Amino acid sequence: MPKKGKKTKIPLSDEEQLLLFQQRLLAEEEAAKKKERLLTQFLKDKLAKEEHNSVLNLNKINTQWRTVLREVKTRELHKDIEILSQTFERVVDCKDSVIKSLAKDLTEAEEQYAHALRSHLHNVDQLLALQRRRLSLLEENYNMELEVLTKEFETERKTIIDQHEKEIHYLQDVFMAMEQNYIDSEYESKLEFQSMWDDLKNKNLEEKHFLRLQLENIVEDLWRRFQDALKNYTEATEDRKVAFETLRVKDEKSSKEIEIQMKRIQKLQEAINTLKGKIIAHSRESEWQNQCLRNDKELVQIQLQKLKAQRTQARGVSQENLVKLTLESNATLKDLKKVVEKGEKILKLAEICRKFETEEEKVLPFYSSVLTPSEQEEVEKQNPEELTEELAKVMVDYSGMENFWKRYNKVKLEVLSLQHRRLQLLDISGKLRELLKQYLDGISVSDEVLSQLNPLFIVNHRSNLPQLSTPDQPDDRRPPATYNVIEAAHVVSHTL
Repeated sequence: MPKKGKKTKIPLSDEEQLLLFQQRLLAEEEAAKKKERLLTQFLKDKLAKEEHNSVLNLNKINTQWRTVLREVKTRELHKDIEILSQTFERVVDCKDSVIKSLAKDLTEAEEQYAHALRSHLHNVDQLLALQRRRLSLLEENYNMELEVLTKEFETERKTIIDQHEKEIHYLQDVFMAMEQNYIDSEYESKLEFQSMWDDLKNKNLEEKHFLRLQLENIVEDLWRRFQDALKNYTEATEDRKVAFETLRVKDEKSSKEIEIQMKRIQKLQEAINTLKGKIIAHSRESEWQNQCLRNDKELVQIQLQKLKAQRTQARGVSQENLVKLTLESNATLKDLKKVVEKGEKILKLAEICRKFETEEEKVLPFYSSVLTPSEQEEVEKQNPEELTEELAKVMVDYSGMENFWKRYNKVKLEVLSLQHRRLQLLDISGKLRELLKQYLDGISVSDEVLSQLNPLFIVNHRSNLPQLSTPDQPDDRRPPATYNVIEAAHVVSHTL
Protein backbone atom coordinates (compact mmCIF):
# COMPACT_ATOMS: atom_id res chain seq x y z
CA MET A 1 0.00 0.00 0.00
CA PRO A 2 1.32 3.45 -0.65
CA LYS A 3 2.36 5.72 2.06
CA LYS A 4 0.28 8.69 3.01
CA GLY A 5 1.70 12.20 2.38
CA LYS A 6 3.54 11.35 -0.90
CA LYS A 7 2.22 12.34 -4.35
CA THR A 8 1.88 9.68 -6.88
CA LYS A 9 3.12 10.28 -10.53
CA ILE A 10 0.39 10.60 -13.04
CA PRO A 11 1.15 8.67 -16.20
CA LEU A 12 1.29 10.82 -19.41
CA SER A 13 -0.72 10.09 -22.39
CA ASP A 14 0.76 9.42 -25.84
CA GLU A 15 -0.03 12.86 -27.20
CA GLU A 16 1.60 14.58 -24.25
CA GLN A 17 4.66 12.41 -24.62
CA LEU A 18 4.83 13.29 -28.32
CA LEU A 19 4.58 17.02 -27.59
CA LEU A 20 7.25 16.76 -24.93
CA PHE A 21 9.54 14.93 -27.32
CA GLN A 22 9.00 17.59 -30.01
CA GLN A 23 9.81 20.38 -27.55
CA ARG A 24 13.02 18.65 -26.57
CA LEU A 25 13.99 18.27 -30.25
CA LEU A 26 13.31 21.94 -30.94
CA ALA A 27 15.39 22.97 -27.94
CA GLU A 28 18.26 20.77 -29.05
CA GLU A 29 18.08 22.17 -32.61
CA GLU A 30 18.14 25.76 -31.35
CA ALA A 31 21.12 24.97 -29.13
CA ALA A 32 22.95 23.35 -32.09
CA LYS A 33 22.21 26.36 -34.31
CA LYS A 34 23.50 28.78 -31.67
CA LYS A 35 26.63 26.70 -31.31
CA GLU A 36 27.16 26.67 -35.10
CA ARG A 37 26.65 30.42 -35.33
CA LEU A 38 29.16 31.04 -32.59
CA LEU A 39 31.64 28.66 -34.22
CA THR A 40 31.28 30.29 -37.68
CA GLN A 41 31.66 33.76 -36.20
CA PHE A 42 34.79 32.66 -34.37
CA LEU A 43 36.21 31.11 -37.54
CA LYS A 44 35.43 34.23 -39.58
CA ASP A 45 37.15 36.46 -37.06
CA LYS A 46 40.13 34.15 -36.97
CA LEU A 47 40.26 34.04 -40.81
CA ALA A 48 40.12 37.83 -41.02
CA LYS A 49 42.96 38.13 -38.54
CA GLU A 50 45.01 35.57 -40.47
CA GLU A 51 44.36 37.36 -43.78
CA HIS A 52 45.33 40.69 -42.23
CA ASN A 53 48.52 39.20 -40.83
CA SER A 54 49.34 37.49 -44.14
CA VAL A 55 48.86 40.77 -46.03
CA LEU A 56 51.14 42.60 -43.61
CA ASN A 57 53.79 39.89 -43.84
CA LEU A 58 53.55 39.83 -47.63
CA ASN A 59 53.97 43.61 -47.81
CA LYS A 60 57.00 43.40 -45.53
CA ILE A 61 58.52 40.63 -47.68
CA ASN A 62 57.87 42.61 -50.87
CA THR A 63 59.43 45.77 -49.48
CA GLN A 64 62.54 43.91 -48.31
CA TRP A 65 62.77 42.02 -51.60
CA ARG A 66 62.45 45.23 -53.58
CA THR A 67 65.21 46.89 -51.60
CA VAL A 68 67.50 43.94 -52.28
CA LEU A 69 66.64 43.95 -55.97
CA ARG A 70 67.13 47.72 -56.20
CA GLU A 71 70.59 47.45 -54.69
CA VAL A 72 71.58 44.70 -57.12
CA LYS A 73 70.13 46.59 -60.09
CA THR A 74 71.78 49.84 -59.08
CA ARG A 75 75.19 48.13 -58.97
CA GLU A 76 74.56 46.59 -62.39
CA LEU A 77 73.33 49.90 -63.80
CA HIS A 78 76.40 51.72 -62.46
CA LYS A 79 78.62 49.21 -64.22
CA ASP A 80 76.59 49.53 -67.43
CA ILE A 81 76.77 53.31 -67.25
CA GLU A 82 80.54 53.22 -66.90
CA ILE A 83 80.83 50.86 -69.86
CA LEU A 84 78.47 52.98 -71.92
CA SER A 85 80.33 56.18 -71.06
CA GLN A 86 83.61 54.61 -72.19
CA THR A 87 82.06 53.33 -75.40
CA PHE A 88 80.41 56.72 -75.95
CA GLU A 89 83.74 58.52 -75.59
CA ARG A 90 85.35 56.07 -77.98
CA VAL A 91 82.52 56.49 -80.47
CA VAL A 92 82.70 60.28 -80.13
CA ASP A 93 86.42 60.18 -80.92
CA CYS A 94 85.74 58.01 -83.95
CA LYS A 95 82.98 60.33 -85.08
CA ASP A 96 85.24 63.38 -84.68
CA SER A 97 87.88 61.77 -86.87
CA VAL A 98 85.24 60.79 -89.40
CA ILE A 99 83.81 64.33 -89.37
CA LYS A 100 87.25 65.80 -89.99
CA SER A 101 87.89 63.43 -92.89
CA LEU A 102 84.42 64.12 -94.27
CA ALA A 103 84.97 67.88 -94.00
CA LYS A 104 88.19 67.50 -95.93
CA ASP A 105 86.45 65.33 -98.52
CA LEU A 106 83.62 67.85 -98.65
CA THR A 107 85.96 70.71 -99.51
CA GLU A 108 87.58 68.61 -102.22
CA ALA A 109 84.16 67.56 -103.49
CA GLU A 110 82.99 71.18 -103.57
CA GLU A 111 86.03 72.14 -105.63
CA GLN A 112 85.41 69.23 -108.01
CA TYR A 113 81.73 70.10 -108.14
CA ALA A 114 82.47 73.72 -108.98
CA HIS A 115 84.84 72.64 -111.74
CA ALA A 116 82.33 70.10 -113.07
CA LEU A 117 79.53 72.67 -112.84
CA ARG A 118 81.53 75.20 -114.86
CA SER A 119 82.30 72.61 -117.52
CA HIS A 120 78.71 71.42 -117.50
CA LEU A 121 77.34 74.96 -117.88
CA HIS A 122 79.77 75.58 -120.72
CA ASN A 123 78.61 72.39 -122.45
CA VAL A 124 74.98 73.30 -121.85
CA ASP A 125 75.53 76.75 -123.38
CA GLN A 126 77.16 75.15 -126.41
CA LEU A 127 74.29 72.68 -126.75
CA LEU A 128 71.72 75.46 -126.45
CA ALA A 129 73.50 77.53 -129.09
CA LEU A 130 73.69 74.49 -131.36
CA GLN A 131 70.00 73.76 -130.80
CA ARG A 132 69.07 77.38 -131.53
CA ARG A 133 71.07 77.31 -134.78
CA ARG A 134 69.42 74.02 -135.69
CA LEU A 135 65.97 75.44 -134.96
CA SER A 136 66.70 78.56 -137.03
CA LEU A 137 67.86 76.39 -139.96
CA LEU A 138 64.77 74.21 -139.65
CA GLU A 139 62.56 77.30 -139.55
CA GLU A 140 64.25 78.74 -142.66
CA ASN A 141 63.87 75.42 -144.48
CA TYR A 142 60.24 75.27 -143.44
CA ASN A 143 59.58 78.82 -144.67
CA MET A 144 61.34 78.08 -147.98
CA GLU A 145 59.37 74.88 -148.49
CA LEU A 146 56.17 76.71 -147.59
CA GLU A 147 56.89 79.44 -150.16
CA VAL A 148 57.71 76.83 -152.81
CA LEU A 149 54.51 74.94 -152.07
CA THR A 150 52.42 78.12 -152.17
CA LYS A 151 54.00 79.11 -155.51
CA GLU A 152 53.39 75.65 -156.94
CA PHE A 153 49.83 75.75 -155.67
CA GLU A 154 49.19 79.16 -157.28
CA THR A 155 50.74 78.12 -160.61
CA GLU A 156 48.83 74.86 -160.65
CA ARG A 157 45.64 76.71 -159.75
CA LYS A 158 46.17 79.19 -162.59
CA THR A 159 46.90 76.41 -165.09
CA ILE A 160 43.79 74.50 -164.00
CA ILE A 161 41.62 77.62 -164.30
CA ASP A 162 43.05 78.47 -167.76
CA GLN A 163 42.60 74.92 -168.97
CA HIS A 164 39.06 74.90 -167.63
CA GLU A 165 38.22 78.14 -169.45
CA LYS A 166 39.76 76.80 -172.68
CA GLU A 167 37.74 73.61 -172.42
CA ILE A 168 34.56 75.61 -171.77
CA HIS A 169 35.20 77.78 -174.88
CA TYR A 170 36.03 74.69 -176.91
CA LEU A 171 32.84 72.95 -175.81
CA GLN A 172 30.79 76.05 -176.60
CA ASP A 173 32.33 76.21 -180.10
CA VAL A 174 31.68 72.50 -180.61
CA PHE A 175 28.08 72.92 -179.50
CA MET A 176 27.54 75.89 -181.84
CA ALA A 177 29.19 74.04 -184.75
CA MET A 178 27.03 70.99 -184.15
CA GLU A 179 23.89 73.13 -184.08
CA GLN A 180 24.93 74.88 -187.32
CA ASN A 181 25.67 71.54 -188.99
CA TYR A 182 22.34 70.20 -187.87
CA ILE A 183 20.50 73.25 -189.25
CA ASP A 184 22.39 73.01 -192.57
CA SER A 185 21.78 69.29 -192.91
CA GLU A 186 18.10 69.74 -192.08
CA TYR A 187 17.74 72.51 -194.67
CA GLU A 188 19.57 70.49 -197.34
CA SER A 189 17.45 67.40 -196.63
CA LYS A 190 14.28 69.49 -196.91
CA LEU A 191 15.45 71.00 -200.23
CA GLU A 192 16.42 67.61 -201.57
CA PHE A 193 13.10 66.13 -200.53
CA GLN A 194 11.18 69.00 -202.13
CA SER A 195 13.14 68.74 -205.37
CA MET A 196 12.63 64.98 -205.54
CA TRP A 197 8.94 65.44 -204.81
CA ASP A 198 8.59 68.01 -207.61
CA ASP A 199 10.53 65.87 -210.09
CA LEU A 200 8.46 62.82 -209.38
CA LYS A 201 5.25 64.80 -209.59
CA ASN A 202 6.20 66.41 -212.92
CA LYS A 203 7.40 63.16 -214.35
CA ASN A 204 4.22 61.42 -213.33
CA LEU A 205 2.07 64.16 -214.85
CA GLU A 206 4.04 64.08 -218.09
CA GLU A 207 3.73 60.31 -218.39
CA LYS A 208 0.05 60.49 -217.60
CA HIS A 209 -0.51 63.21 -220.22
CA PHE A 210 1.50 61.28 -222.80
CA LEU A 211 -0.49 58.12 -222.16
CA ARG A 212 -3.74 60.04 -222.36
CA LEU A 213 -2.77 61.57 -225.72
CA GLN A 214 -1.60 58.25 -227.03
CA LEU A 215 -4.81 56.54 -225.95
CA GLU A 216 -6.91 59.30 -227.47
CA ASN A 217 -5.07 58.93 -230.76
CA ILE A 218 -5.53 55.19 -230.64
CA VAL A 219 -9.20 55.54 -229.82
CA GLU A 220 -9.70 58.02 -232.68
CA ASP A 221 -7.83 55.77 -235.00
CA LEU A 222 -9.86 52.80 -233.88
CA TRP A 223 -13.03 54.73 -234.19
CA ARG A 224 -12.13 55.77 -237.70
CA ARG A 225 -11.21 52.25 -238.60
CA PHE A 226 -14.40 51.03 -237.02
CA GLN A 227 -16.31 53.40 -239.26
CA ASP A 228 -14.35 52.18 -242.24
CA ALA A 229 -15.00 48.61 -241.18
CA LEU A 230 -18.65 49.31 -240.87
CA LYS A 231 -18.59 50.77 -244.29
CA ASN A 232 -16.65 47.85 -245.63
CA TYR A 233 -18.91 45.42 -243.70
CA THR A 234 -21.73 46.93 -245.23
CA GLU A 235 -20.02 46.57 -248.57
CA ALA A 236 -18.89 43.05 -248.07
CA THR A 237 -18.75 40.48 -245.34
CA GLU A 238 -15.32 39.33 -246.19
CA ASP A 239 -13.95 42.69 -245.78
CA ARG A 240 -15.71 42.73 -242.44
CA LYS A 241 -14.14 39.50 -241.29
CA VAL A 242 -10.73 40.70 -242.23
CA ALA A 243 -11.34 43.93 -240.48
CA PHE A 244 -12.74 42.05 -237.49
CA GLU A 245 -9.64 39.93 -237.27
CA THR A 246 -7.38 42.90 -237.59
CA LEU A 247 -9.38 44.75 -234.96
CA ARG A 248 -9.29 41.81 -232.61
CA VAL A 249 -5.53 41.63 -232.95
CA LYS A 250 -5.24 45.31 -232.42
CA ASP A 251 -7.60 45.03 -229.44
CA GLU A 252 -5.40 42.39 -227.87
CA LYS A 253 -2.36 44.53 -228.46
CA SER A 254 -4.06 47.51 -226.95
CA SER A 255 -5.22 45.47 -223.96
CA LYS A 256 -1.68 44.30 -223.46
CA GLU A 257 -0.43 47.83 -223.72
CA ILE A 258 -3.11 48.89 -221.25
CA GLU A 259 -1.96 46.19 -218.83
CA ILE A 260 1.61 47.28 -219.31
CA GLN A 261 0.65 50.86 -218.62
CA MET A 262 -1.34 49.81 -215.56
CA LYS A 263 1.63 47.87 -214.28
CA ARG A 264 3.80 50.88 -214.93
CA ILE A 265 1.34 53.08 -213.07
CA GLN A 266 1.40 50.57 -210.20
CA LYS A 267 5.18 50.62 -210.19
CA LEU A 268 5.12 54.39 -210.08
CA GLN A 269 2.66 54.20 -207.20
CA GLU A 270 4.98 51.79 -205.39
CA ALA A 271 7.91 54.12 -206.07
CA ILE A 272 5.87 56.95 -204.61
CA ASN A 273 5.13 54.82 -201.54
CA THR A 274 8.81 53.91 -201.17
CA LEU A 275 9.73 57.56 -201.44
CA LYS A 276 7.16 58.36 -198.78
CA GLY A 277 8.71 55.62 -196.58
CA LYS A 278 12.15 57.04 -197.22
CA ILE A 279 10.87 60.49 -196.31
CA ILE A 280 9.41 59.09 -193.08
CA ALA A 281 12.66 57.22 -192.40
CA HIS A 282 14.65 60.38 -193.07
CA SER A 283 12.39 62.29 -190.73
CA ARG A 284 12.80 59.60 -188.06
CA GLU A 285 16.54 59.55 -188.63
CA SER A 286 16.65 63.31 -188.35
CA GLU A 287 14.61 63.11 -185.15
CA TRP A 288 16.97 60.43 -183.82
CA GLN A 289 19.96 62.57 -184.73
CA ASN A 290 18.31 65.51 -183.02
CA GLN A 291 17.71 63.34 -179.95
CA CYS A 292 21.35 62.18 -180.04
CA LEU A 293 22.47 65.77 -180.30
CA ARG A 294 20.26 66.67 -177.35
CA ASN A 295 21.71 63.74 -175.38
CA ASP A 296 25.22 64.83 -176.33
CA LYS A 297 24.33 68.31 -175.20
CA GLU A 298 23.09 66.96 -171.87
CA LEU A 299 26.23 64.82 -171.52
CA VAL A 300 28.37 67.85 -172.27
CA GLN A 301 26.47 69.83 -169.64
CA ILE A 302 26.86 66.96 -167.12
CA GLN A 303 30.56 66.76 -167.91
CA LEU A 304 30.78 70.51 -167.49
CA GLN A 305 29.10 70.22 -164.09
CA LYS A 306 31.47 67.38 -163.17
CA LEU A 307 34.42 69.51 -164.18
CA LYS A 308 33.07 72.34 -162.06
CA ALA A 309 32.60 69.93 -159.14
CA GLN A 310 36.12 68.57 -159.66
CA ARG A 311 37.43 72.10 -159.72
CA THR A 312 35.66 72.93 -156.45
CA GLN A 313 36.77 69.59 -154.96
CA ALA A 314 40.36 70.20 -156.05
CA ARG A 315 40.14 73.67 -154.56
CA GLY A 316 38.78 72.18 -151.31
CA VAL A 317 41.48 69.47 -151.28
CA SER A 318 44.17 72.06 -151.85
CA GLN A 319 42.68 74.16 -149.06
CA GLU A 320 42.61 71.11 -146.76
CA ASN A 321 46.20 70.27 -147.70
CA LEU A 322 47.20 73.83 -146.90
CA VAL A 323 45.39 73.62 -143.54
CA LYS A 324 47.00 70.23 -142.83
CA LEU A 325 50.37 71.66 -143.75
CA THR A 326 49.91 74.56 -141.36
CA LEU A 327 48.66 72.23 -138.60
CA GLU A 328 51.54 69.82 -139.11
CA SER A 329 53.98 72.71 -139.09
CA ASN A 330 52.50 73.93 -135.81
CA ALA A 331 52.60 70.37 -134.44
CA THR A 332 56.26 70.03 -135.45
CA LEU A 333 57.07 73.32 -133.75
CA LYS A 334 55.28 72.13 -130.60
CA ASP A 335 57.10 68.78 -130.74
CA LEU A 336 60.42 70.58 -131.13
CA LYS A 337 59.57 72.76 -128.15
CA LYS A 338 58.67 69.64 -126.16
CA VAL A 339 61.98 68.05 -127.18
CA VAL A 340 63.83 71.18 -126.04
CA GLU A 341 61.92 71.20 -122.73
CA LYS A 342 62.58 67.49 -122.29
CA GLY A 343 66.29 68.03 -122.94
CA GLU A 344 66.39 70.88 -120.41
CA LYS A 345 64.55 68.70 -117.90
CA ILE A 346 67.01 65.85 -118.46
CA LEU A 347 69.93 68.22 -118.00
CA LYS A 348 68.40 69.55 -114.76
CA LEU A 349 67.82 66.02 -113.48
CA ALA A 350 71.39 65.11 -114.40
CA GLU A 351 72.61 68.15 -112.50
CA ILE A 352 70.51 67.15 -109.46
CA CYS A 353 71.70 63.52 -109.64
CA ARG A 354 75.28 64.75 -109.87
CA LYS A 355 75.05 65.89 -106.25
CA PHE A 356 74.34 62.35 -105.04
CA GLU A 357 77.24 60.70 -106.88
CA THR A 358 80.09 59.20 -104.91
CA GLU A 359 83.76 59.80 -105.54
CA GLU A 360 84.08 56.47 -107.30
CA GLU A 361 81.14 57.27 -109.61
CA LYS A 362 82.60 60.69 -110.39
CA VAL A 363 85.96 59.17 -111.30
CA LEU A 364 84.55 56.05 -113.05
CA PRO A 365 80.94 56.82 -114.05
CA PHE A 366 80.62 53.78 -116.35
CA TYR A 367 81.87 50.45 -115.08
CA SER A 368 82.75 47.59 -117.35
CA SER A 369 80.98 44.25 -117.28
CA VAL A 370 81.58 42.27 -114.08
CA LEU A 371 81.15 38.94 -115.89
CA THR A 372 84.16 36.89 -116.90
CA PRO A 373 84.48 35.67 -120.51
CA SER A 374 83.39 32.16 -119.50
CA GLU A 375 80.33 33.51 -117.68
CA GLN A 376 79.52 35.70 -120.68
CA GLU A 377 79.67 32.64 -122.96
CA GLU A 378 77.36 30.73 -120.61
CA VAL A 379 74.86 33.60 -120.68
CA GLU A 380 74.95 33.68 -124.48
CA LYS A 381 74.43 29.90 -124.59
CA GLN A 382 71.48 30.15 -122.23
CA ASN A 383 69.87 32.92 -124.33
CA PRO A 384 70.59 31.97 -127.97
CA GLU A 385 69.11 34.50 -130.36
CA GLU A 386 69.79 34.89 -134.07
CA LEU A 387 70.94 38.33 -135.13
CA THR A 388 68.52 39.53 -137.81
CA GLU A 389 68.54 42.80 -139.72
CA GLU A 390 65.66 44.22 -137.69
CA LEU A 391 67.34 43.23 -134.42
CA ALA A 392 70.62 44.75 -135.62
CA LYS A 393 68.84 48.02 -136.47
CA VAL A 394 67.20 48.07 -133.04
CA MET A 395 70.53 47.33 -131.36
CA VAL A 396 72.16 50.18 -133.30
CA ASP A 397 69.35 52.53 -132.25
CA TYR A 398 69.75 51.58 -128.57
CA SER A 399 73.54 51.27 -128.47
CA GLY A 400 73.82 54.84 -127.16
CA MET A 401 71.69 53.91 -124.12
CA GLU A 402 74.08 51.18 -122.93
CA ASN A 403 75.96 53.42 -120.48
CA PHE A 404 72.66 54.78 -119.17
CA TRP A 405 71.33 51.30 -118.49
CA LYS A 406 74.60 50.38 -116.77
CA ARG A 407 74.24 53.26 -114.33
CA TYR A 408 70.52 52.60 -113.93
CA ASN A 409 71.12 48.92 -113.12
CA LYS A 410 73.86 49.86 -110.66
CA VAL A 411 71.53 52.26 -108.86
CA LYS A 412 68.78 49.62 -108.87
CA LEU A 413 71.14 47.07 -107.28
CA GLU A 414 72.18 49.60 -104.65
CA VAL A 415 68.51 50.31 -103.86
CA LEU A 416 67.82 46.59 -103.47
CA SER A 417 70.86 46.15 -101.22
CA LEU A 418 69.78 49.12 -99.08
CA GLN A 419 66.28 47.67 -98.78
CA HIS A 420 67.76 44.33 -97.72
CA ARG A 421 70.00 46.09 -95.20
CA ARG A 422 67.00 48.04 -93.90
CA LEU A 423 65.08 44.80 -93.33
CA GLN A 424 68.07 43.35 -91.46
CA LEU A 425 68.35 46.46 -89.29
CA LEU A 426 64.61 46.38 -88.59
CA ASP A 427 64.95 42.75 -87.50
CA ILE A 428 67.90 43.63 -85.24
CA SER A 429 65.99 46.61 -83.86
CA GLY A 430 62.99 44.40 -83.07
CA LYS A 431 65.18 41.91 -81.26
CA LEU A 432 66.88 44.70 -79.29
CA ARG A 433 63.49 46.16 -78.39
CA GLU A 434 62.36 42.75 -77.19
CA LEU A 435 65.51 42.34 -75.06
CA LEU A 436 65.09 45.86 -73.68
CA LYS A 437 61.46 45.08 -72.82
CA GLN A 438 62.54 41.91 -71.03
CA TYR A 439 65.18 43.89 -69.19
CA LEU A 440 62.69 46.57 -68.12
CA ASP A 441 60.16 43.89 -67.14
CA GLY A 442 62.86 42.30 -64.98
CA ILE A 443 63.50 45.63 -63.27
CA SER A 444 59.86 46.51 -62.56
CA VAL A 445 57.47 44.42 -60.40
CA SER A 446 53.76 44.42 -61.27
CA ASP A 447 50.89 41.98 -61.65
CA GLU A 448 51.39 41.86 -65.40
CA VAL A 449 55.11 41.17 -65.02
CA LEU A 450 54.55 38.53 -62.34
CA SER A 451 51.94 36.78 -64.52
CA GLN A 452 54.49 36.49 -67.35
CA LEU A 453 57.80 34.64 -67.52
CA ASN A 454 60.34 36.42 -65.33
CA PRO A 455 63.82 35.01 -64.59
CA LEU A 456 64.17 37.17 -61.44
CA PHE A 457 60.98 35.92 -59.80
CA ILE A 458 62.04 32.86 -57.68
CA VAL A 459 59.87 31.25 -55.00
CA ASN A 460 60.98 28.18 -53.02
CA HIS A 461 64.09 27.80 -55.16
CA ARG A 462 61.88 27.66 -58.29
CA SER A 463 61.43 30.08 -61.16
CA ASN A 464 58.39 30.44 -63.44
CA LEU A 465 60.56 29.81 -66.48
CA PRO A 466 60.00 26.48 -68.28
CA GLN A 467 62.57 23.82 -67.47
CA LEU A 468 64.65 23.01 -70.52
CA SER A 469 65.87 19.46 -70.92
CA THR A 470 69.62 19.54 -71.43
CA PRO A 471 70.86 17.09 -74.05
CA ASP A 472 73.63 14.65 -73.34
CA GLN A 473 76.94 16.40 -73.77
CA PRO A 474 80.08 14.70 -74.96
CA ASP A 475 82.96 14.12 -72.60
CA ASP A 476 85.21 16.70 -74.21
CA ARG A 477 82.81 19.60 -73.34
CA ARG A 478 82.81 21.31 -69.99
CA PRO A 479 79.77 20.79 -67.70
CA PRO A 480 77.43 23.78 -67.33
CA ALA A 481 78.12 26.19 -64.50
CA THR A 482 75.91 25.91 -61.42
CA TYR A 483 74.81 28.84 -59.27
CA ASN A 484 73.56 28.92 -55.67
CA VAL A 485 70.20 30.66 -55.40
CA ILE A 486 69.00 31.95 -51.99
CA GLU A 487 65.37 32.76 -51.53
CA ALA A 488 64.66 36.38 -50.64
CA ALA A 489 62.13 35.47 -47.93
CA HIS A 490 64.84 33.43 -46.15
CA VAL A 491 67.24 36.36 -46.29
CA VAL A 492 64.58 38.74 -44.99
CA SER A 493 63.71 36.44 -42.07
CA HIS A 494 67.37 36.41 -40.98
CA THR A 495 67.87 40.11 -41.44
CA LEU A 496 64.77 41.20 -39.49
